[in-house]
Amino acid sequence: MNIVYVSNEGYARHLGVSICSLFDSNADEEQLEVFILDTGITPDSRGKLTQIARSFGRTLTFIKLKDLEERFAVRLDTGRTAARLDTGRSAVRLDTGRFDVSTMGRLFAADLLPAGVRRVLYLDCDTVVLKPLRRLWETGLGKADGAGTGYVMAAVQEPTIYEEVKEYLGMRKEDPYFNAGVLLIDLKRWRTERLTDKVISYYAEIAEQSLFNDQDALNGLLKGRIRTLSPRWNFFTNYRYFRYDTLCRMQPAYRRIPEEVFRKAKRSPAVIHYAGDERPWRAGALNYYGKAYERYLAMTPWKDTPKEKGKELFLLLYHGMELVTPVFPFIRAAISRAYVRKCIAARKARQEKK
Repeated sequence: MNIVYVSNEGYARHLGVSICSLFDSNADEEQLEVFILDTGITPDSRGKLTQIARSFGRTLTFIKLKDLEERFAVRLDTGRTAARLDTGRSAVRLDTGRFDVSTMGRLFAADLLPAGVRRVLYLDCDTVVLKPLRRLWETGLGKADGAGTGYVMAAVQEPTIYEEVKEYLGMRKEDPYFNAGVLLIDLKRWRTERLTDKVISYYAEIAEQSLFNDQDALNGLLKGRIRTLSPRWNFFTNYRYFRYDTLCRMQPAYRRIPEEVFRKAKRSPAVIHYAGDERPWRAGALNYYGKAYERYLAMTPWKDTPKEKGKELFLLLYHGMELVTPVFPFIRAAISRAYVRKCIAARKARQEKK
């Protein structure tokens, strides 16, 4: 089984927690190769990560993602991460919003991993693995629905995506949109079709509108070629507060997932994804699934790291919004709508200043 992460120093602690949970929950896996695409991890943190692996009798392979800055020429712009993408024909300035540009590194896994690695499971650093991943690893990626070509990857749907995102990606409301936090990727097919070049070129076309960067590019370019996984393999913690029917109204394709499968994922997720604002490393976060992160953090060299402070009041209000979501989903929708409009307006304002 081949696993890949992408991380810089800012996420090294969370990467350590995820790796610890991965090894602990897959102790019976004889062959477990873990690759880390290193976009700026310090030697001290690399040593700590290696120490975690050794405690489980495992090893890590670090691969320097040296060409990321050459491809994206990272620089800061008005407090936000920005980049310039070289498409081979012209340079396009990209605003990567509130996301760290290092997340874009997952697009280059096929180029950086050894040629013999023909399939890989990508995990975000802010995930915790609670169950064996063998069943996920063995998911078939044969022919895509209604297509002569096969699935390139498998992922979990994100039905709460904003309509505006689907619009600029040319997607219909009934088309599934997937989260890129957990991806089962057919690297052989990816390499054969030279998809790295294609996804970079596609991203250059949508960059000025894109709110979710490489995740948007993967959804737009690979529409119809991503297989739907059970939400248990990438359970977003805030989905605990959503009703199944609410998610299906937001994205009709979510009905491909039986309601009982969704309920089971909520009760017993295999992979928890701490997406959203209620992240357990923040002081004041009341994340229902936060104990899993705390348990594995205590098993790492970062166990005494204090929580991030400064957002306690915001997180209290955020949790209040979570609690009213099952009863008044329209309130959550209104808040989300206001948020995305603010993001779009801010993006337009930055574009006008260029």
